[in-house]
Amino acid sequence: MPQFVIEREMPGAGSLSPQELKEASLQSCKVLRDLGPEIQWVHSYVTDNKIYCIYRAPDDRLIRTHAETAGFPANSVSQIRATIDPTTAE
Repeated sequence: MPQFVIEREMPGAGSLSPQELKEASLQSCKVLRDLGPEIQWVHSYVTDNKIYCIYRAPDDRLIRTHAETAGFPANSVSQIRATIDPTTAE
């Protein structure tokens, strides 16, 4: 299944408390359950003012539906074409 990286502009995201992050996670998971098994949240990276999320879905339409339903921004949704790391150089 295709993977996507979602950029969410969220000023102050890095200052969210563990409880606030838990609440956001719960909201995301609730919407994911409602949308069904075709969309999966892999993980997210929280930075100072943005959250970058990795999702699996058949297309970006379902990603955007999730964001809209959950009340999260999806400023950029890009399909991941390849993954590289230090072992790629070997």
